[in-house]
Amino acid sequence: MTSSSTAIPGTPAAGAGVGTGRALVVGTIGNFVEWFDWSIYGFFTPYFARQFFPGSGSSATLLTLLVFAISFFMRPIGAAVLGIYADRHGRRHGMTLTILLMAGGSLLLAISPNYATIGWLAPVLLVIGRLLQGFSTGGEFGTSASFLVEWAKPNRRAFAGSFQQVSVSLGILLASLSATVLTHVLDSGQLDSWGWRIPFALGAVIGLIGLYIRRRMAEPETFKMLERTGRREATPFRSMSAGHRRGAWFVFGISIAGSVITYMWLTYLPTYAVLTVGADKADAQLANTIALAFFVVVLPFSALLSDRFGRRPTMLVYATAFVILPFPLLLTMGGSFGSVLLVSVIGMAFLSLNHSNLATVFAELFPPQVRTIGIAFPYAISNAIFGGTAPNVMQFFGSKGNLWAVPLYVSVCALVTGLFFYFMKETKKVDTTDVEMRA
Repeated sequence: MTSSSTAIPGTPAAGAGVGTGRALVVGTIGNFVEWFDWSIYGFFTPYFARQFFPGSGSSATLLTLLVFAISFFMRPIGAAVLGIYADRHGRRHGMTLTILLMAGGSLLLAISPNYATIGWLAPVLLVIGRLLQGFSTGGEFGTSASFLVEWAKPNRRAFAGSFQQVSVSLGILLASLSATVLTHVLDSGQLDSWGWRIPFALGAVIGLIGLYIRRRMAEPETFKMLERTGRREATPFRSMSAGHRRGAWFVFGISIAGSVITYMWLTYLPTYAVLTVGADKADAQLANTIALAFFVVVLPFSALLSDRFGRRPTMLVYATAFVILPFPLLLTMGGSFGSVLLVSVIGMAFLSLNHSNLATVFAELFPPQVRTIGIAFPYAISNAIFGGTAPNVMQFFGSKGNLWAVPLYVSVCALVTGLFFYFMKETKKVDTTDVEMRA
């Protein structure tokens, strides 16, 4: 990427007028709610599947997972609509709307009557709730990434952007802790009938708190300057499609491995350990929870490596590791707590090199006028195709007794993404206030 010398005149220091702690909370709380709900849906699917669908446990579970996948395909629509909205009207308005929709979707899932009470209207409400969450999630990532990077100091953009993924991990961690606590406190009957509703209600409450916080925030100075100089884009989607296709393809390609590996290491690994090596369910879940806590801690330090050495080198190390390591890690994993924990921690250490960079690299690929739509739309499409189908792919491999194909699938996705990293130009020194940026 090259950067033109035509930057916004008189741009003030990034983050002026916005406290560090408050800016990080504002920029990340939506991702926290999103991934808390996403993970809760995965963790509690076996419990609430029969509440919404008739039939046996396995058929109801498959239908519930299908709803999970369908919600991912709502993300590109939300990304297009909400991304355009945020580029036209501001990050504050976009982020306020996304978290309002998220909280609404969580609340709907928490209070929806079951199939025995209202029949086929129950799965309809489930689908509506998940589509609402998918729509809002489609706009959240791009808007919050734009906000965090536009707020950050130039030499600490990766560090600031990494907290988006810290919030993602904290959301998954809280979901994992919720699953651990509720499965220990409540019996299966209680979880089946009403216990699964508790975390969805909690997600709605956190979302409403986030709505209150976001309504009180200010726009980043970069967007304020766009307003003052009359440089806001009237048709951001058209402008992005016409002048920034290369950047959009990089967002799409970089997201392929990230979405699959995220599901594999942050959510599915305990199930994989139980199915392949007979690990104890509680031990595998605890190992996953500890590894998630490690991941949260290490993300900002991986981001500092990126701010020091560049985006491309750190992300190439990540991709290379996941081309090589899935087979030896997953196929030699034992059933003990220590073995599952070791595999989890090694994977998450390398995954942090990618996740600490994502928001920053994506934002550095686009000028501010089309930054939100440029990030949100290709990211949502890639996640819909690869992240939305990951649970079904893993379930399919398991049902056919071919769990050896899981590490192969992960390695192939990492190889494809690694090629994008190889051909990507370094973006560390890009001027993110430049309205003439070209990928």
